[in-house]
Amino acid sequence: MATLDAQKKIELESLDALFEHATEGIIITNQKGAIVRANPSSERLFGYEKGELLNKTVEELVPTRYKEHHVKNREGYNKNPHARAMGKNMDLFAKRKDGNEFPVEISLSYYKKGEEQFVIAFIIDITERKKHEESVKKLNTDLEKKVRERTHVLQEALIELESSKQQLSEALANEKELNDMKSRFVTMASHEFRTPLSTILSSVSLIGKYTEADDDEKRQKHVQRVKSAVTNMTLILNDFLSAEKLEEGKVFVKKEDADIQHITNEVLTEINGILKPGQKVNYTHEGNTHALIDKQMLRNILLNLGSNAIKFSLENKPIEVLTKVTPKEIVIKVTDHGIGIPKEEQAHMFERFFRAKNVTNIQGTGLGLNIVAKYLEAMNGRIEFKSELNKGTTFTATILNE
Repeated sequence: MATLDAQKKIELESLDALFEHATEGIIITNQKGAIVRANPSSERLFGYEKGELLNKTVEELVPTRYKEHHVKNREGYNKNPHARAMGKNMDLFAKRKDGNEFPVEISLSYYKKGEEQFVIAFIIDITERKKHEESVKKLNTDLEKKVRERTHVLQEALIELESSKQQLSEALANEKELNDMKSRFVTMASHEFRTPLSTILSSVSLIGKYTEADDDEKRQKHVQRVKSAVTNMTLILNDFLSAEKLEEGKVFVKKEDADIQHITNEVLTEINGILKPGQKVNYTHEGNTHALIDKQMLRNILLNLGSNAIKFSLENKPIEVLTKVTPKEIVIKVTDHGIGIPKEEQAHMFERFFRAKNVTNIQGTGLGLNIVAKYLEAMNGRIEFKSELNKGTTFTATILNE
């Protein structure tokens, strides 16, 4: 009995330490909305002294214009309590003791003690994130304004220089296409980066709470989530940078002796961080290991084909990668057993920003295959694929070995 009591005491002390030292604000209220407990982080967040929040209603932390609505929301929540994830697509604001407002994300949970019900609120100040989002919006607006101004200038030049109408028309189209791509980059980057950034923020916050030796498995889980998110962001950014260089004609083929097998192994190690549970890459190489090829283009081709195979395959499904070097050609073949490509959409697979209708819930830019095709074209290569819906896809890239 003494051992059980001691164990229970340790558990209670650990829970109390977690509550007291958590970096997020934590507030517990009763059914009437009165605050019965608040951790130090929440007191600092709202500008109150120790113990000052106790017995205040939670509406005192809500901007005046939202108080009446908040009371109704609270009463509704008490009738149907449920765990609610952080934010849940809502713009929420809180009020400090001095009256200043600030944006927050709040997740809710509840528990019962006897007949009484309590609500736990986890609160994060997202002021800096909001500032960043606003700066991205402003950048996008400024970029669109510059596109309009540049288009206007070129249109005036087109009128004045009628003799070179065809040349100016082509210049206008190319300039507009490039600026449209940059505009789409800002919009897409802000969207595509939000998910991995949120994952990193959440995991880093949780890692700091797992301080005991027994928590190593939990720590490693979140470390892996951070690695995966960073790899995803790197792949997205690599796509955008490659697309812009290709569009501006800044990519030149530089063939040199390269160890195909070594480079492929390096790339596969790099994308290991985004493998889904149970996924495994089976890599084989045939023929000579060395060939004349542009190393960076080869890396980008392997990165795009390999990451696509991982993203569009299901868990516990293998991915096969084959490289082959013959005296005449270099072959790269990547096979997945994933969702496949709808037959009616296969003709559009190498168009820029194209994404098939069955991958809209999977992160991506729609640039990868377009980049692969252009790199292969620059190296006198070609790409082919075979795909069957819900069975998988095989991409085969062939480059002349000369």
